[in-house]
Amino acid sequence: MLGAIIGDIVGSRFEFHNTKHKDFDFFDERCDFTDDTVMTVAVAEALMSSKSLSELKENTVDRMRRYGQAYPHRSYGGMFRHWLITENPQPYNSFGNGSAMRISPVGFFARSDEAVKKLSAAVTSVTHNHPEGIKGAEAIAMAIYWAHQNEDKEEIFQYIAKYYYPELKTDELTYKALHENYSWEYGLGSVTCQSSVPQAIACFHESEGFEDAIRLAVSIGGDSDTIAAMVGGIAEAYYGIPEEIEKQAYAFLPEEFKTVIATFRKTIKNRTDKR
Repeated sequence: MLGAIIGDIVGSRFEFHNTKHKDFDFFDERCDFTDDTVMTVAVAEALMSSKSLSELKENTVDRMRRYGQAYPHRSYGGMFRHWLITENPQPYNSFGNGSAMRISPVGFFARSDEAVKKLSAAVTSVTHNHPEGIKGAEAIAMAIYWAHQNEDKEEIFQYIAKYYYPELKTDELTYKALHENYSWEYGLGSVTCQSSVPQAIACFHESEGFEDAIRLAVSIGGDSDTIAAMVGGIAEAYYGIPEEIEKQAYAFLPEEFKTVIATFRKTIKNRTDKR
């Protein structure tokens, strides 16, 4: 999950001021965590606190609202802001990429591809219950799951293309084409799952390391922090995170987030050791 958070932090300053260059300073004083990080932490804590899918749904709502209200000025979307504070929060048929930017903990936590689907749906459907919102989150979680299982990058790409986004095999979804043509105005707008999740998968597919994956994601433009968060989660599972980058990222985070990340890592290690 830290990879997604790093992508969010690095991409944050480019969200509304896109760059088409890869050679930017990875971290600087303009960086900060956004709603992507807050909700990723909420999902991780909900997963660790739940013993059933119904409990996971309840805990996801509770943790998202708790953390969202504690960190209110982090670029939440309009409908989600209302969901955070309404008395009786209900899903609102969204297919925004908010479902996919927060899903990375599921990919690390799940023990099978079927578990990925069930956990992802439970976490996602409390807000983004549109089929495209469900699909986008599941695709990112599945890519992380297979990367965490040491699956080959090409096999991950082919799996996501076959079962989720066949358009990944078109010339329009290469890094070169995205770098030249992608922007906030792309398709339905790059804040939707269908116009940002396959783009994130394409950037990971052509990456050569963790840092390179984040740089590719940021340099295509569009919703930079969220696309980088999606890519960062997969890149962490596949490449790992360089120690220096990890240290720099922690400087941007409050102590309670660091605690959740550390606890989540221990939980994942214990689950892996018991297999």
